[in-house]
Amino acid sequence: MLVKYLLPTLAAVGSVAAQSGVCTTTATINSQAEATQLASCRSIKGSVVIAPGAGPDIDISGPSEITGDLTIINNGGIGSLTANDLTKIGGTFLARNVTKLGTLAFPKLGSVQSLNWQSLNNLDTLKIALTQAVNVTISDTFLRSLDGIDLTSVASLDINNNKRLTSFVSSLANLSNTLTINANGLELAVALDKLIWIANMQISNVTSFSVSALKVVNSSARFDSNYFETFSAPNLTQTTTNDISFVGNAKLKNITLPQLTSIGGALLIANNTALGKVNGFPQLANINGAVKMRGNFTTVEFPSLDVVKGAFDISSTANIDDTCKNFAKQAPTTQGGNNDIQGKYSCTSDNADANSDTSSTTGGSGSGSNSGSGNGNGSDTNKNSAARLTGTTAALVLAALVAFQAL
Repeated sequence: MLVKYLLPTLAAVGSVAAQSGVCTTTATINSQAEATQLASCRSIKGSVVIAPGAGPDIDISGPSEITGDLTIINNGGIGSLTANDLTKIGGTFLARNVTKLGTLAFPKLGSVQSLNWQSLNNLDTLKIALTQAVNVTISDTFLRSLDGIDLTSVASLDINNNKRLTSFVSSLANLSNTLTINANGLELAVALDKLIWIANMQISNVTSFSVSALKVVNSSARFDSNYFETFSAPNLTQTTTNDISFVGNAKLKNITLPQLTSIGGALLIANNTALGKVNGFPQLANINGAVKMRGNFTTVEFPSLDVVKGAFDISSTANIDDTCKNFAKQAPTTQGGNNDIQGKYSCTSDNADANSDTSSTTGGSGSGSNSGSGNGNGSDTNKNSAARLTGTTAALVLAALVAFQAL
């Protein structure tokens, strides 16, 4: 209990502790009475644990800093948690499986090392002023928005399974590890219009996604099973090391990347059944991995394409004979081309199974086919985003990515 650990410490240091307002302790709070014992501490040099039986309302106002962690796990009784004066948590703010918590009120909290909220099924009221964090996970809450979480820089950000979440607007400018957005509200609109640089992004189940300032993706960008009709990154110039993929975005009609010049890995566009034309890559010149495309498109254009170091494999349910003839000129020399495409070249029309193609080999059947042998290297692929999907889309993603690895 808090009294057991905290009061002996206060007694030992006497007036010095009272004057300094610094409490050196790790406190476990079982009741509001124990939480009140912390009110005179300006800074807690240690961690605070809210016990599973604490509640129904806990207020730890008073301290402005916790140098360690603030933790609440497996508490089914607490309805509100308040800390009106807390500005900084030096460790992790962990709240997991706190099923009745409806309100988190931390109006001055601006900095944490990590924020990890999971299974807060009743949380619908959030008062926070968070601008600094290294890692953030917000999963399975009842929140409609993430107002109050306005980071400019973060290592990883994971927002998933928040079924009422319909808006996420952020001033985030750079992200050094991974942005994951998956399985939130059906109408989720994401606006990250100050984002300039990101390492990885895995985006699923969003209705709109705006990254108007984005210039560089250091690793990969994956868009699976989204609901947007258009995707545009008007200032994106490159992915430095890995892939760009659009898979299973059923409403997607247009992809526009007007400044993109190079892809460090592979380009995968598959099973986007409303996508009639792929012509939004006017400056794309270098692809360091493979190109694989499956869909209903009638036109594919890469007017600036100079080199594809992996295979080049296109198949459509429609007639793309003219597209096939154009790209055949860039096929490997063994296939009669100029060797801009250094791996195996295959292009097929009228393939009824194009959207469900899970073959691990390039080329396919249908009229207008141009294929041949050659060696191509796809890029390494990350299966984490595919693992979140279900049904036929997941099967297509996994099989298509396996195919890339086999090239």
